[in-house]
Amino acid sequence: MSGTPFKQLLAAMSQNGDSFSVTLPDDWLQGRTAYGGLSAALCFEAAVRSNEKLPPLRSAQFAFIGPAVGELVITPTLLRRGKSAAFVGVDLVGEAGMAARALLCFGAERPSEQTYLDIPVPAVPDVNDSRDFFNRNGVPGFTQHFRGRLADGATPCTPDHEPDMTVWLRHDDDELPEGLTPVIALADALPPASMIKFSKGAPVSTMTWSIDVLSDQPASESGWWLLRAVSEQAEHGYSSQAMTLWDDKGRAVMAARQTVAIFI
Repeated sequence: MSGTPFKQLLAAMSQNGDSFSVTLPDDWLQGRTAYGGLSAALCFEAAVRSNEKLPPLRSAQFAFIGPAVGELVITPTLLRRGKSAAFVGVDLVGEAGMAARALLCFGAERPSEQTYLDIPVPAVPDVNDSRDFFNRNGVPGFTQHFRGRLADGATPCTPDHEPDMTVWLRHDDDELPEGLTPVIALADALPPASMIKFSKGAPVSTMTWSIDVLSDQPASESGWWLLRAVSEQAEHGYSSQAMTLWDDKGRAVMAARQTVAIFI
């Protein structure tokens, strides 16, 4: 792997009072800005560093307001902490101004008679039987930090196919930090599924991303995760898509929705 490892990137985050700062190396950028998943991961990381013994993350909403460029300043604010739940707001500001705003909901485990999960893993080929996903022209620079194998569906700019892709993903790094931060970064590594319908390459920009975390401690023994992204609607320059992430044992660990601006 070339460039700055993810663990090294997080280690470069420094604290100054109530805020954290980091300057992203070029190899983690999508064009001139951080991609949405990295901004989200940095917001989450700042939240857990600034608040001791937070319970597991249950859900989060991220608004990507502007480009995350230059030195980033990330300021988490504890909004409320009760017996079982905590809400943390996070602002991420770059040299161009406000870049992202996050609202994170943490919740401790409670005894409950309700145990239900109905998000079955799709029947797809094994990683080794799936074809390379990122080895093509026009992929953003940050994707060098990931490996991808197309398990089902199509790649961008294949408009005869449905806007649906299922991809095996992993960090191209065997020394990742523990916890949810690298999983959040990975869960937004794919291009929007609406790009499958594009007739040619064109800019896109994630506007909002909401995630529900379905496991207290998501983990993958092999490092591989299965991510499906499905565009459900595209009109007037915007696309809405659903995303699901499973671990390498077929357990659903994250369900998400995303709104994307498309410029074609």
